[in-house]
Amino acid sequence: MRVAAGLALLLTACSPGASGAAAANDHLIDCAIGGAADFAHVCSVERAEQNGDPVLVVRNPAGGFRRFTVLDGGRSLGAADGAEALAVASNGQRVDVAIDDDRYRFPAEMLRNAAGQ
Repeated sequence: MRVAAGLALLLTACSPGASGAAAANDHLIDCAIGGAADFAHVCSVERAEQNGDPVLVVRNPAGGFRRFTVLDGGRSLGAADGAEALAVASNGQRVDVAIDDDRYRFPAEMLRNAAGQ
């Protein structure tokens, strides 16, 4: 009985809907993927670290993802993978990012929080 209970607990902890530090940091943002004309509030964001620097991992509903480095104390973003050029615009409340055919709208507070500001 103990083994079954332990196994059930382990499986729950590993399930995609599990709570914990990573799940607690998940947030949804507006995105327009693959050249879509309209934004939808469907892309999830997770905070991670790479070499001690904050990184935001954005996942779209189709399973694709992008990783962005948090720059300038949370005021801007850069591409964490590859050499794709990205356009970044900020109005103080929101940071808009365009890379290839994808566009993202990050709340400025999310970037500041990721940077620890």
